[in-house]
Amino acid sequence: MGTLDNDLFLRALLRLPTERTPVWIMRQAGRYLREYKATRTRAGDFMSLCKTPELACEVTLQPLDRFNLDAAILFSDILTVPDAMGMELRFTEGEGPLFDKPVRCRADIEALNIPDPEDELGYVMDAVRTIRTALDGRVPLIGFSGSPWTLATYAVEGGSTRDFNRIKSMIFDCPDDAHRLLSLLADVVVDYLNGQVAAGAQALMVFDTWGGVLSPRDYSEFSLSYMNKIVANVTREAEGRRVPIILFTKNGGQWLEAMADSGCDALGIDWTTSLSEARRRVGDRVALQGNMDPAILLSSPDRVRQEVKAVLESYGSGPGHVFNLGHGIHQSADPENVAVLVDAVREFSESAARATSRGLTAPGPLVDAVR
Repeated sequence: MGTLDNDLFLRALLRLPTERTPVWIMRQAGRYLREYKATRTRAGDFMSLCKTPELACEVTLQPLDRFNLDAAILFSDILTVPDAMGMELRFTEGEGPLFDKPVRCRADIEALNIPDPEDELGYVMDAVRTIRTALDGRVPLIGFSGSPWTLATYAVEGGSTRDFNRIKSMIFDCPDDAHRLLSLLADVVVDYLNGQVAAGAQALMVFDTWGGVLSPRDYSEFSLSYMNKIVANVTREAEGRRVPIILFTKNGGQWLEAMADSGCDALGIDWTTSLSEARRRVGDRVALQGNMDPAILLSSPDRVRQEVKAVLESYGSGPGHVFNLGHGIHQSADPENVAVLVDAVREFSESAARATSRGLTAPGPLVDAVR
């Protein structure tokens, strides 16, 4: 599919030297952009936007046309997987995602469909192909999925939840059913991610949004073990390149060492764990992605620049850092602040790289650059 003009993101994930720190933003195509809102209005509803490859491509490229980002991420939703398995997803204004056929017992689990990535999820694969063609080597394309645990929380709860009562009742009272569901979801996610790689995705990310609601024992058994299965079975090379995989557990800072043991290439870090601590704990086993608090983008441009500097200094010098938020961008974020963030990452990290090449330490030039 051609060569890459900018492979900083892929090199950083593999802990190879880069001229500066690459940057992209979780949920970078979204409601904070007026052009996204216009495209969504044309689509009619969110799922129609996801299921129309040309429109999914359009919104994927929108943030790249505004900001100097180093990666694109497929525009889709993690809940396309359980929807394709027969749970019948719909989005209700003010309520979020809802499943008309939630999973509550073993019979519900056994009735689930095993989707073919090129059939029931073919619209996602078509979107990947369309986006890769449109990017034309500009930056790499990230494919993604929700983790089995996170998908199971929505499947069993029937939608969003604050207390996770149903899914936790299942793992405590019917653990065999929970493992059956999670194993099935892991198999489907492997096929789904491999389908994305075959269609043109150049890196993968697994979003374990709700792993942090589990105890350490239950996280290991019901979340991490299934992400380990995914890492062990997804395609890791395509088009003559390594296909890096990133694991991200929100509020998962206490499990970084165990996550690094999975064999993944990088860990996403949220803002509750400092990058310096994370780096100390995992050493050079994996790259790190993150980890600015998304709420900083609701503050002033000067404050955004200060925080960018602080995040870069927390990581320190050397390869293996991808700048990102610690979670998805808020819909109320000011696009001008996003531009400030992206430009500041470029400015400060280039300054630090030049200083390192001259034998200086990185923090000094970063401090000087923000003054």
